[in-house]
Amino acid sequence: MDSQTIVAPMTPMGVSAVAALRVSGASVRRVVAAMFGKKAVEKLKAREACLGTARHPETGKVIDSLLYIYFEAPNSYTGEDTLELYPHGNPLIVRDLLQAIRSIEGVRLAEPGEFTRRAFLNGKMDLTQAESVADVIHSANRAELENAHRLLSGTLSKKIATLAEQVKDISARLELDVDFAEEEADPDYSGWQQKFEGIRQSIETLLNSFRSKASLSRIPLAVLYGAPNAGKSSLVNALLGEDRLLVSSIPGTTRDFVEVRLFLDGGEIRLVDTAGIAEQAADELDALSMKKSKEILEEADLKILVVDGSSTTSLEECADATKADIIVYTKSDLQSAEQTKEQAKRVEGSLCISSKSGEGLAELKRAMNASLFKATEKQEDIWITSEREKACLEDAIAGIDRALDLFKTNPAVELLAFEMQLVRRALQSITGEISSEDVLQSIFAGFCIGK
Repeated sequence: MDSQTIVAPMTPMGVSAVAALRVSGASVRRVVAAMFGKKAVEKLKAREACLGTARHPETGKVIDSLLYIYFEAPNSYTGEDTLELYPHGNPLIVRDLLQAIRSIEGVRLAEPGEFTRRAFLNGKMDLTQAESVADVIHSANRAELENAHRLLSGTLSKKIATLAEQVKDISARLELDVDFAEEEADPDYSGWQQKFEGIRQSIETLLNSFRSKASLSRIPLAVLYGAPNAGKSSLVNALLGEDRLLVSSIPGTTRDFVEVRLFLDGGEIRLVDTAGIAEQAADELDALSMKKSKEILEEADLKILVVDGSSTTSLEECADATKADIIVYTKSDLQSAEQTKEQAKRVEGSLCISSKSGEGLAELKRAMNASLFKATEKQEDIWITSEREKACLEDAIAGIDRALDLFKTNPAVELLAFEMQLVRRALQSITGEISSEDVLQSIFAGFCIGK
């Protein structure tokens, strides 16, 4: 492992109240002395927040007044001496701090994922947990985030370790038979096939739980559609809590579909406001707008029909009404209480909304969340997201299948022992007990700098 001390920002570039930087390696105490003075090193205590004035080691120029915390090895994220600095979140300050720390001998900028890679190499986490760090950062919805936390806590690692131990026990007994093959009669294989099949089933269960990161990171699409002037743009603004879209009493104000991001309890979604769909197009531009609205509607994960609740238009008169997953009657503030109740009775599960007063918005958000983020997983369930882990599980199953075939054709103990060795190596590769430099480089190169 590289003996140099590394430094990188832990927060993205941009203006904020506070930023964060991390320094890790043998030269951390030297960094403290160079930036805050020798007295700061003498007073340094692990896990104690200190307020200090950071100065450039060469010019003595003040960079910022900030908090810093020292973590003594091995009780740190990386297992090395670590320093975390929390300056004001001005990008100029962050840049000056980075340049100042890098000017100290033996310190360089960290490579992508290098802090987590050092944590793995120093035994702070296994490879499965290290990969889940990226999942925790990039999870697009709550279910994915909870799964990432379960992986980070070692739930999958424990399952893999149990399977590897079972295979190891079988391998040891097979290899013992190999050593004494000339002294004993043919080995007794009764019950062995059932053990192999049991391990195979456990591995297959994990393999079947695989979900690609591409499918998980896809943000669900909800589309609002309906007749012109039904109140779609006003509804989008009300859901967002801000006047994002242009609203007018003139029908046809929205000519193209407009996409915004909305956060629900389950995660982030794409919310699209479309141009109104009428029975007859007013002109060529109107016809083109309606065509694009219908095209984006076909891509939707959730179709929300918006109907002007203050008009006399019936549901049967609304274009594409049968496609709707949710029907929303808007402008309930313009109706009497009796009219609103009557409106809601028209279709089971329909909602009456007032974008002006906020009535019904919470119910709509709950309905959208229930549709787009269905709770299909039990709390203790996990799924794997790593293509590398999937390939290792496939290799393990292939080895067991070859062993099961041997039972039918040539159950030579030497061949069975060899196949089970391959199965065990495949399982150990998942957690990193067996890993190559190429594998590590491939994993951590996809991390952001600072993690």
